[in-house]
Amino acid sequence: MNVEEFRIYCLSKPYVTEEFPFDETTLVFKVMGKMFALTGLDDPEFKVNLKCDPDRSVELREQYESIRPGWHMNKVHWNTVHVDGSFSDPFFLELVDHSYDLIVQSLPKKLRDQF
Repeated sequence: MNVEEFRIYCLSKPYVTEEFPFDETTLVFKVMGKMFALTGLDDPEFKVNLKCDPDRSVELREQYESIRPGWHMNKVHWNTVHVDGSFSDPFFLELVDHSYDLIVQSLPKKLRDQF
């Protein structure tokens, strides 16, 4: 998995936009205006911050060295996932889906009904 494949996957989801709200190198993906994934394009190592259920975050961090508390994020709700080949692409995409789903579930019912 590389950053372009990740980008295409994120943009394939309903109501997703990509933005650079912080600077020219931090690519942020939002669903209905709420962030669910971000990555730095200037870093030679491909890593992504993803939202995660707090209990699952603990389990993932214990299981995978490449999944750590979210860099510059709320460490209870966000993980930094180093995409280094230590897990499969389908597993990584499942983490992206989980992040997206958490944001969709947090949307007001009126917005959720659009999905």
